[in-house]
Amino acid sequence: MGIVTLDKDVAAARESCRIVRKVLNELAQFTRPGVTTAEINALGRDIIRKEGAVPSFLNYNGYPAAVCISINREVVHGIPSADRVVEDGDIVGVDVGAYKNGYHGDAADTIMVGSVSPEARRLVDVTYEARNRGIAAAVQGNCVGDIGHAVQSYVEANGFSVVHQLVGHGIGRKLHEKPQVPNYGKAGNGMKLSNGLLLAIEPMVNAGTAMVRYLQDGWTVVTEDGALSAHAENTIMVNGNHPEILTA
Repeated sequence: MGIVTLDKDVAAARESCRIVRKVLNELAQFTRPGVTTAEINALGRDIIRKEGAVPSFLNYNGYPAAVCISINREVVHGIPSADRVVEDGDIVGVDVGAYKNGYHGDAADTIMVGSVSPEARRLVDVTYEARNRGIAAAVQGNCVGDIGHAVQSYVEANGFSVVHQLVGHGIGRKLHEKPQVPNYGKAGNGMKLSNGLLLAIEPMVNAGTAMVRYLQDGWTVVTEDGALSAHAENTIMVNGNHPEILTA
């Protein structure tokens, strides 16, 4: 379980998360029509390494890239390719992890490319707000279920669905640690949150049903009904009544 108590460990976690945010900001500027997902991945990988860190995802359980890039109906874990070209109107999920000084940082944005449809824009906006509401519930004394309830209730009130088969997670010296952090649940259920706990809170929100499936590559998760999906993630540290967003 990723709980940090020493100043040096908090500083290390903040540094890895700073790198992740730097990468996401630069990739948001770089991602435009005509760019391939392989080029996005290469830029992200190079920034991580220039910052003295290691890409958390590269070779993790066999994943072949540094950045997960998922477009439109792809939910998460899309594999970059020189053959996959970003087009005007796409929504592009970019998920980045960096490891430095013994700690991982992990965050994701969904980039709206060019003239996206009103439906896509609303989906992305709701996903970010759901993430923010989940983070706001990550206070000392609350439970993991409070985070999921905050996300799910907001998403469903807006006519969308949260993915149940994939969840957020604890993070720290390992990329994935306890507890699991579902984007659904009942308030007051689950593990109690304590100060210093590091969590990756990451709603995955579908425009259609919550059902997803894996493609033949074994990694890319897509919506079962072909509807759009969006993803937003931050690594946070529980800190009293004011969660610290390390990848802000």
